[in-house]
Amino acid sequence: MNAENTFIERALTIPVEGSDLHVKLLSQVDASTEGDCPVIVFLHEALGSVGQWKSFPWELCRATGCDGVVYDRRGHGQSSAVREPRDLDFYRSEAEVYLRGLLDELNVRRPILFGHSDGATIALKYASSFPEETVAVVSEAAHVIIEEITLEGIREAKQIYATTDLGTKLARYHGDKTDAVFRAWADTWLAPGLAKWNMLDDLRKITCPVLVVQGEDDQYGSRLQVDSITNHVSGESELLWIEGCGHVPHLQARGRVLESTTALISALLRNS
Repeated sequence: MNAENTFIERALTIPVEGSDLHVKLLSQVDASTEGDCPVIVFLHEALGSVGQWKSFPWELCRATGCDGVVYDRRGHGQSSAVREPRDLDFYRSEAEVYLRGLLDELNVRRPILFGHSDGATIALKYASSFPEETVAVVSEAAHVIIEEITLEGIREAKQIYATTDLGTKLARYHGDKTDAVFRAWADTWLAPGLAKWNMLDDLRKITCPVLVVQGEDDQYGSRLQVDSITNHVSGESELLWIEGCGHVPHLQARGRVLESTTALISALLRNS
């Protein structure tokens, strides 16, 4: 790894299946890595966007020497709005249609997927659908089963959204799409009849290394989520369990997440 690599940022709009996706590319000015180096692809949370990652993608790319792709999922940030209603099948379409389409447009053939919350669930779904192409997954605060703690956290978030300035804060990133972004998340998860949803069969198809990151104090998921992942994936898995940390480890425990993720990617590049 060359920690002194200099990166440039480029903002692009990439059309994928009728949606325009806002993309930020982090590219090395003087690439020191020979051959087909993996690209780190960052997948944001349910209420997230490119801007809400802060400087974390740049820091991880600089630490590993890998190029990076950060993008707004459709309906979020500066990407196209989504008009149709959503159910939990959106994980499949976001992985197999929109993420796959974006990576094809960018000619990214060997992604390392770093996903947070819903983004982590999408990353796991992609790795299960395209196991031979996915180099590794960093799964941070993913949801692979329905838990009451998740539903209770969302009910509380709805109350906060209705009674505080949370909507105003989110509007800095999503503009006039903010209400739609929030409703798509809350209404999907709280819809009747979803209690039996899970991704356990999908997890068995994942053969690449998986780093599972979870904060002990995550208000949206328990240890059951991470144990479900590590017990069901077919490839190697490693757990980073962080005490005193909530739902956003890459910001709340940035140093530990950077260290563990850099170690994983460095080992993969040495052995490639």
